[in-house]
Amino acid sequence: MPDIKEMLPFLIPLAVVEIALLAYTLYHILTHKTYRRGSRGLWIAVVLIGMQFIGPILYFLLGREDS
Repeated sequence: MPDIKEMLPFLIPLAVVEIALLAYTLYHILTHKTYRRGSRGLWIAVVLIGMQFIGPILYFLLGREDS
């Protein structure tokens, strides 16, 4: 099993990208009033529960209203 110190160069950038994607997705949800499917509360729950890339990607594929 690999040591955690060996995996840090991969894990740190992955965590930074994940947090940035989560922050941008939450910003987008909170600043827009219309969604293609669902409501604001639904998308906040999906993004927070499915935090590891899946929730934000689902929002941008299925929920974001085209401008």
